[in-house]
Amino acid sequence: MGDAPCIRGRRIPVATVVAMAADGMTEREILTAYPDLERDDISEALHYTAEAVRERELPPKRQCIIFRLI
Repeated sequence: MGDAPCIRGRRIPVATVVAMAADGMTEREILTAYPDLERDDISEALHYTAEAVRERELPPKRQCIIFRLI
């Protein structure tokens, strides 16, 4: 899977599992879609993602400029 982090040596990207959770899939639905996963794998994927975002420096918000027509 290139440089993409995968679930404990499997070829299932962490981003795939996190996206499924973000899309509202239940734990049971994710485990049904990927029978090789375990409950802890989903939790670890979410923790990994949270830590990755925490470590990343985000750019400051852009200033919004509003023009007024005269």
